[in-house]
Amino acid sequence: MAKYIRVVLYTIGILVASAVIAETSRYKFAELEGETVSPAFASVKDKQRQLSCMTQNIYYEAGSEPAEGKIAVAQVVMNRAASGRFPQDPCSVIYQKNKVYEKTVCQFSWYCQTPAIRKIIHNERWRESQDAAKMVLFEGFRLNSVKDALYYHADSIDPRWGKRRVAKIGNHIFYNGEKANGRT
Repeated sequence: MAKYIRVVLYTIGILVASAVIAETSRYKFAELEGETVSPAFASVKDKQRQLSCMTQNIYYEAGSEPAEGKIAVAQVVMNRAASGRFPQDPCSVIYQKNKVYEKTVCQFSWYCQTPAIRKIIHNERWRESQDAAKMVLFEGFRLNSVKDALYYHADSIDPRWGKRRVAKIGNHIFYNGEKANGRT
């Protein structure tokens, strides 16, 4: 009987090991070919890096917003990463800078501020931002109202983008990539 149990356990072990090796190989080959790889297969270090930069972005962009506003900001990052118009990695989306008329412009304004200004002063807001980041990054939680949103701004400004508005959540207005007249 003990011999039979050992054979069964050995067989199960081989099957599990084979599945892990196959999935790891698929992940590595996809990574080498530049494909977007599901965060479920990312390394622990990469998941921690993504959680950290996403939490910072939510905290500085929407820390005082309700949960829905925090999730919407995180979702814009994920929408951008999936769009093909921006880097494929959420952190690369957040840290992306562009040159416009010899001036460096950050995609998210807080990132252009000096590090001394960027301090965590509301621990509860930080925890809420981290919870929203986990929901969007690792659980795949999405809001239907901003499923196509690639841009947003505070409702206190008017950048005159001419993009099609898709939602207003908290103090932010969200837009997709199309012009208001329907063209991209």
